Amino acid sequence: MREYLENVRAKAPLVHNITNYVTVNDVANILLACGGSPIMSDEAEDVEDITSVCGGLNINIGTLHKLSIGAMFRAGKKANELGHPVLLDPVGAGASALRTDTALGLMRELKLSVIRGNISEIKTLAKGSGTTKGVDADAADAVTENMLDDAVAFVKHFAKETGTVIAVTGAIDLVSDGQICYVIRNGRPEMGRITGTGCQLSGMMTAYITANPEHVADAAAAAVCAMGLAGETGWSRMQEGDGNATYRNRIIDAIYNMTGEELEKGAKYEIR
Repeated sequence: MREYLENVRAKAPLVHNITNYVTVNDVANILLACGGSPIMSDEAEDVEDITSVCGGLNINIGTLHKLSIGAMFRAGKKANELGHPVLLDPVGAGASALRTDTALGLMRELKLSVIRGNISEIKTLAKGSGTTKGVDADAADAVTENMLDDAVAFVKHFAKETGTVIAVTGAIDLVSDGQICYVIRNGRPEMGRITGTGCQLSGMMTAYITANPEHVADAAAAAVCAMGLAGETGWSRMQEGDGNATYRNRIIDAIYNMTGEELEKGAKYEIR
């Protein structure tokens, strides 16, 4: 885990983010905190040039509109042409036909390095359709200890089928390249009370895979561990009267101050 964090600090990867307007500032700040550098652009006439000067591309469909959809495909194809890693965050896939169809189209037309989402979103993509209550995972889909073996098998199968690293985040996180699966137990339930921790993770994960191109699954897992550990550290520093706005900032601060040694010691994972 340590080397993947330290490579981000050393290489300072520039990441192009086509992300949603709810969390764009937090995504930029956590990229800076982890050692990367963010650029945000969703203008179709701009994205190919921006992608060309960056090392990786983060596509987040959280607040879709017709112009941004076109920009996602153009930026993705340019990134593929240049051999840059591309991450897809299919926010709310299953909540509407537009979101689901857009995510499935991006999967068909682009070579994706990682797909990162909650279990409901990932199941929607695996089935080609689905329903969710919004941008959060349905409780019925939650990855629990009781159904962990089935969830690991599902994620491995989908990763192998797509040739893409699949990262499912929730109470228990799963990251698989189709051969192995990281089972990660870092984090705090209170992280779900902050809008955008998943979006932040997708931005940071893009920096990790950009800085560690030969170890995409391992770097993706390291990013998940780092985010969860930051949630634990940030929560331990909460004071009386602090709320979710303070917690958001403490998580970003924890990422900023995290060392490779701290991540190595605090990461809670097993490989199956």
